[in-house]
Amino acid sequence: MTENTNTVPEINKTAFSCPHCNAFTTQHWSHLYSNSYPNDSRTPNIPNPSLKEKFHSDPEINQKVKEELIEWIDKMSLGKPFTEIEQNSCYSRRRLMNLNISECYNCKEISIWVHDQLIWPSSKIEVKPNQDLPSHIKRLFDEAREIVLSSPKGAAALLRLSIQHLCKELGESGKNIDDDIASLVAKGLNPLVQKALDIVRVIGNEAVHPGEINLDDDSDTALQLFGLINLIADQMITQPKQVEALYKKLPEKKLNGIEQRNKKALENS
Repeated sequence: MTENTNTVPEINKTAFSCPHCNAFTTQHWSHLYSNSYPNDSRTPNIPNPSLKEKFHSDPEINQKVKEELIEWIDKMSLGKPFTEIEQNSCYSRRRLMNLNISECYNCKEISIWVHDQLIWPSSKIEVKPNQDLPSHIKRLFDEAREIVLSSPKGAAALLRLSIQHLCKELGESGKNIDDDIASLVAKGLNPLVQKALDIVRVIGNEAVHPGEINLDDDSDTALQLFGLINLIADQMITQPKQVEALYKKLPEKKLNGIEQRNKKALENS
């Protein structure tokens, strides 16, 4: 079934599912500033793990300062972004544009955004493929989940390709979605699925072929496509499969009676 995409991390939200702890909670946004490194230390300072022992055993370092230094080394060693207040910061700062961080209210972890794309941590959105989809379509779906936050256009292209393959699974050519819809309608397509496919056709831009990049695609388009694929799969694969499984559980005598009734109806038609 389709899962809720309102919790997906996006640059214009103040609450979403944290990419670190998965809690749906408030996110606090911050912009960043750039301070140049001084001439006596012109490259980033990445502490060597042995420095921790050096600080720990140095009797001349104040105990409080020592604890702060060791805590800083431990945080740096994790390799994860964190914030720190500079005690002696200068006033001539340059603000970094198109670079922002969001901090989770629940776990306090930081996520990094360039423009409107989440670049840290890498994350899949919490929209999982319908488990009755064929494996090759699920693979495309999962690949789209992996890149949708960093490349919504690429994800949308993969999802259109998924829909092309899904139409083939439903007995159509998969070459032209409009022709596939018409053929499926003639076969008695569920009106709900017809509408879902027409939505895919319209928001997917009819001039764009499956698997091609559409420059007009954004994250909203990609998220709609995730939901529509699952809806189509549920209506055309999962529900018939469930009905068939229940039907087969009927007593053999009842099944034979239904078969005879249907046979008689065909003869009289």
